[in-house]
Amino acid sequence: MPIGRTHAVSLLGLRGAIVEIEADISANLPSFVLIGLPDAALGEAKDRVRAAATNSGCALSHHKITVNLSPAALPKHGSGFDLGIALAILAADGAIDAASIDRVVHLGELGLDGRLRPINGVLPAVVAARAAGFGTVMVPTGNAQEAGLVPGIRVVAAASLLDAVIWHGGEFDAVPVEPILRAVPDAPADDDTDLADVIGNEDSIAALLVAAAGGHHVFMLGPPGAGKTMLAARLPGLLPDLDAAAALEVSSLRSLCGLPVGSALARRPPLESPHHTATSAALIGGGSGMIRPGAAARASHGVLFLDEAPEFPSSVLDALRQPLESGVISIHRANAVAHFPGSFQLVMAANPCACGQYGARDSECTCTPMSRRRYLGRISGPLLDRIDIQLRVQRITSAHVRLADQTPRLSTADARARVLEARAVAGARLASTPWSLNSQVPGTWLRSARMRLGPTTTASIDRALERGGITMRGYDRVLRLGWTLADLDGSSVPGADHIGRALYLRKAMSS
Repeated sequence: MPIGRTHAVSLLGLRGAIVEIEADISANLPSFVLIGLPDAALGEAKDRVRAAATNSGCALSHHKITVNLSPAALPKHGSGFDLGIALAILAADGAIDAASIDRVVHLGELGLDGRLRPINGVLPAVVAARAAGFGTVMVPTGNAQEAGLVPGIRVVAAASLLDAVIWHGGEFDAVPVEPILRAVPDAPADDDTDLADVIGNEDSIAALLVAAAGGHHVFMLGPPGAGKTMLAARLPGLLPDLDAAAALEVSSLRSLCGLPVGSALARRPPLESPHHTATSAALIGGGSGMIRPGAAARASHGVLFLDEAPEFPSSVLDALRQPLESGVISIHRANAVAHFPGSFQLVMAANPCACGQYGARDSECTCTPMSRRRYLGRISGPLLDRIDIQLRVQRITSAHVRLADQTPRLSTADARARVLEARAVAGARLASTPWSLNSQVPGTWLRSARMRLGPTTTASIDRALERGGITMRGYDRVLRLGWTLADLDGSSVPGADHIGRALYLRKAMSS
């Protein structure tokens, strides 16, 4: 008998690899052998496929069936190979057109009644199929809308194995079945948070504007009730809409996590705010079987907010150090390395001490100096050194409240317009480089002969570097902040004032 051959996709991180599914039927005692490094869920496909085929009226051969998943050295996870395995076996048995299934990528889990169940990760899998040169992909009806978000590839929706068999030329009578659909996601609620809601804290609002314009990380230190969480929640609203590539990446991460994608790609930057009891796997990603993305990956192209940062385990916080530098989250396992995007903006908030009252004008701190140092020492120096903006946030007073209606305040819409203008200026300057934001530019480029600022402009940070007030990494980050401040002010080159303000934003927490 001929060998039936079709294709599926194996996901490792956000990247998909094409897997060739080969089926052979030999005249031996009845058995079903599945080879090619399947995991436990995939190994159980033998029973699912046989029962689904029998209950669909297209029973499998009673001879020995051997199914090979190639490349054999690539670990394969999950139940999304069921449809491809069933069709390859039926093609080897001559029940359907072998040439037809060889041109199509098949994704889907089979129920025992033969219906196709939706699976997670369809969006990145379809992207991988398109990148590999395939023009058609068959998915469960419940995943059809999601798969259709990928342009340039034909999506065939199948409600059951029998529908797929008939589509590939199988001569069976069609039997209508009710497809298994995913719950329709609720329409996203309108974001009713506005920057104009923030009373007082003008320095913090200005710092937030700089962070949004340049993509800089922020650390806010202040007593409870100072407005740290309120400020962080408004940062995503200042960011521009996602471009097509970023929107597809964000939606693919949601698909991989089993979150609803909807009928359109996500266009607004995400906000992730994990609880301080989160583990490294929850924050960064991991898993003993299939490697899943964590909150940091889901926040890519958006904001990762860590409230009560000192309450996170130090090992969890330090796991962010590598993604903050590279913009990529790499998770290593014995047999594979998974990569996820990690280009998020980190916003951390912390109380100044365990009781939270140190430095507050209206309260008295009961903590000893040693306990205060120990509390903030839970956030390591190398991690803080990677945070561009470090500022103190104070509680507002009754005077701020009285002046609230008399003083014009910056709205989210106006702030976003300023951010767009500043990013357009930076984008034009960086058009011939691989970077698009000031926070991405390496210090070596900023200190090169082409971009180097004059000694009178950098005098403040030169002195700070000589005295040990900042590290070389901190020096470069102040330069980035200076360029962002210049972009917001409409200046072509940062001046001494911009660099001085940038140094203040960098050192305001310790002042």
